[in-house]
Amino acid sequence: MVNTEAARIAVGIIGNIISIGLFASPIPTFIKITKAKSVEDFKPDPYVATVINCAMWCFYGFPFVHPDSFLVFTINGCGLIIEIVYVTIFFLYSPWSKRRKILIALVIEIIFFACVVFVTLHFFHTTKHRSTIVGIVCIVLNVLMYASPLTVMRMVIRTRSVRYMPFTLSVANFCNAVVWMIYALLKFDLFILIPNGLGTFFGLVQLILYASYYRSTQWDRRAREAELFYA
Repeated sequence: MVNTEAARIAVGIIGNIISIGLFASPIPTFIKITKAKSVEDFKPDPYVATVINCAMWCFYGFPFVHPDSFLVFTINGCGLIIEIVYVTIFFLYSPWSKRRKILIALVIEIIFFACVVFVTLHFFHTTKHRSTIVGIVCIVLNVLMYASPLTVMRMVIRTRSVRYMPFTLSVANFCNAVVWMIYALLKFDLFILIPNGLGTFFGLVQLILYASYYRSTQWDRRAREAELFYA
């Protein structure tokens, strides 16, 4: 029992480290966007989805919602700041049609977050009930976050090209989900297992697609040089 708990703590620490790497993994993509001054065909969906996911987990980590969850708050707080920077860069270098979609999505997220906070604090008065309600919402958002790259995956299959599916982000998503799935299995936790089990599946599918369509991808010279530089 002691060994299992120690292993669970160790896996949790590894999960924290990988989560930070996950948040940082799209940096090469945004360097490309900044240099090109265009988002080209890159999709904002994963970053917009992660904003609300991190915000909700930050709320979950507050002591009046779920006590003793400081690390949950700090990791997702850092992630929230990083994702806001990504979305801002994406917004600046997008045409108006994409900017409008990003704005609509962010407004919906803000309204939704405010509603959850209001309902949780005004209608539930114990940390047990608040943890359950916010935890369920977090599970749903985690599933949506892991599923958000489906739009990119569909484009990969249609175009037979992985140019706009960042490899580093795909790997980081897969590793992050696997570690937290192991964490949930060491001391069975269904709320953690469900989203990360699905995350493992979606991440594996992305890696299979990357391996399948890498050779058929038509890289222009500049994109090919960038790919080799950041490999």
